[in-house]
Amino acid sequence: MPLNDVPWIRPVTIRLQCGLERTFTGVYDALDFLENEWPLRHGERHERAVKTCRGALNEIIPGIVAREAFVAACLEVGMPAVLVPWKRKPAPHPPRPARHAAI
Repeated sequence: MPLNDVPWIRPVTIRLQCGLERTFTGVYDALDFLENEWPLRHGERHERAVKTCRGALNEIIPGIVAREAFVAACLEVGMPAVLVPWKRKPAPHPPRPARHAAI
């Protein structure tokens, strides 16, 4: 991970056009994919996602905005996001009530 990367709290998993799934954990990964591995068809959302990711890496735009722009660009070319259940820490059990000794 590059030093200037902006990691996402929740990674994005995309189903590529070939059917494989790929997970992106931050802005740098998404921008690299947008610039170097993107399908031939570039649309309005692709351009917006590239600009937004660059802005996030330059700390001008929040990372969550870049994440949403990346997902929108993927949807535009037919690469849907794969919904992954949110992994939460298990809630601790409430403390048991104290037992009182019978007198």
